[in-house]
Amino acid sequence: MVLPLARRGFLAGRRGLPRPAAAPHGDRRLSPPLPTAPAARPCSGGNGPGAMLRHLARKLRASGPVTVAEYMREALTNPGQGYYTRRGGVGESGDFITSPEISQVFGELIGIWYISEWMAMGKPNTFQLVELGPGRGTLMEDILRVFKQLASVLSNCDVSVHLVEVSPKLSEIQAEMLTGGKVQPNPEEELAYVKGISKTGIPISWYRDIQDVPPGYSFYLAHEFFDALPIHKFQRTEKGWREVLVDIDPEVPDQLRFVLSPSRTPATQNFIQPEETRDHVEVCPEAGVIVQRLASRIEKDGGAALVADYGHNGTKTDTFRGFRNHKLHDVLSAPGTADLTADVDFSYLRKMAQGKTATLGPIKQREFLKNMGIDLRLQVLLQNSGDTATREQLLHSYDMLMNPEKMGDCFNFFALLPHHRLVHPDKKDKPESKSPLPPVAGFNELSLK
Repeated sequence: MVLPLARRGFLAGRRGLPRPAAAPHGDRRLSPPLPTAPAARPCSGGNGPGAMLRHLARKLRASGPVTVAEYMREALTNPGQGYYTRRGGVGESGDFITSPEISQVFGELIGIWYISEWMAMGKPNTFQLVELGPGRGTLMEDILRVFKQLASVLSNCDVSVHLVEVSPKLSEIQAEMLTGGKVQPNPEEELAYVKGISKTGIPISWYRDIQDVPPGYSFYLAHEFFDALPIHKFQRTEKGWREVLVDIDPEVPDQLRFVLSPSRTPATQNFIQPEETRDHVEVCPEAGVIVQRLASRIEKDGGAALVADYGHNGTKTDTFRGFRNHKLHDVLSAPGTADLTADVDFSYLRKMAQGKTATLGPIKQREFLKNMGIDLRLQVLLQNSGDTATREQLLHSYDMLMNPEKMGDCFNFFALLPHHRLVHPDKKDKPESKSPLPPVAGFNELSLK
C-alpha cells in the first residue's frame, strides 16, 4: 500500500502501516509472516545484496537456529552488511517515511513540548537534549528551529544536543543536515565520536551508546527508535511456551524459515510472565534495559523522556514486519536490505521503569498533537500561505498525521517524568501548602505561559 505524503511533495509509503495477519504458528515449521519473496541470488562478490544471507546461512549451518532477536541484530546492525550500518533508508529515497518527514509542524510541536516541560520544572540552567536514533536529523532540525525562535526564553540556559547513533551513514546525513557538515572526529579516548556546532549555534555530539552520554539534567527523545530494537518471539504450544527461531530451510538452501525451539529456552523462562493470556508474545529486552537507564538517569539528574512510536499496551501478538521501498517486505527475504520492525509494548516499558519515574500514556498521536495545538498552528500556516498548492499540501500533511486511519491512531506518545513533576513531595501531608502543578503538555491541553 502506498500513501501520498506531503511535506515536500512526494509520494511514499510509511513504516507504520498495519500488516496483514500472519499465518497461525501451529507446528515446528512456521509460515513466514508475509508472502514469501524469491530467495536472494548468491553474488560473486562479498558485499552484494546476498552477502548477509550467505553469512547467516553459514552461521545457521554451523550452530543451528538463532533467535529472532539475533537475526534482527545481524540484519540491522552487522558492521559490514547491516541495514542501518550500510544504508538506513529513511525518507523519500529510502524504505520508510516518518512523521517529521511529512510536516515540519510535527517537529515544531515536539520542540515546544520540551521547552514547556523545561519551564514547568523550574527552568534549570543546563539542558541536554538527547535523541536516540535521530534518523536523517529532520526532527532535531525542526526542534532546533523552535529553540532559536524562543532563544529569549532559553537565554540563561546552557543548551547542548547529544545524538545516539550507530549508523555511520546516518550520522553523516545528520551532520550535514544539522551543521552543514562542519564536524570534527573526536580522539578515540573520547566517548563522543564526532562533535560539531549546529547551524543555530548549539553544540552537538554523537555517541554509539546512551551510556556514553554525559550525566546531567537531560531531556530524552525516542521517535521510532524502540520499534527497531531486536525482539524475541514466543509461541504457546501444547507442551508449553516455545521460542520462535530462524533457521535455514533444508529444502531450499538459499532461503530462511521460522521454526519453534524443541524445548524451553532461557529467554522463554525469563521473559514470559505467568499471568500471560496471549498465545503469541513479542518481548524486547533491549528496550527494557534502555528504559531502565533512562529512568535511573531521570531519577538521579532530573529531566524527562518522550517516546513516540507505534505500539500497543500489552495486547498485540504478531507484529514483526519488514519494509523496503515503502512497501511491506518478507522479514526473512534478502536480510540486510530491508528495515525490520515490531510494535512497541508500552506496558512492558512502563513495567521496566520500575517505579523510578512516573509514566504517562500511551496516548494516540492525534490526541497528543491536538493537545499541543496543531489545529491552531495549521490555521496560522493556512492564513499565511499564498497559493493553493501550499494550502493543499498543509491540509494533506495534517490529514496524514491526524487521521485515525493513517498515522493518527497508529502512533502513540509515552513519557517518563520525575515523580515530583506530577505530585508535590509533601502534598499528602500539607495538601493546601502548594500551588497546583502545571499540566504536562500533550498529555493535557498545552499551557505555555
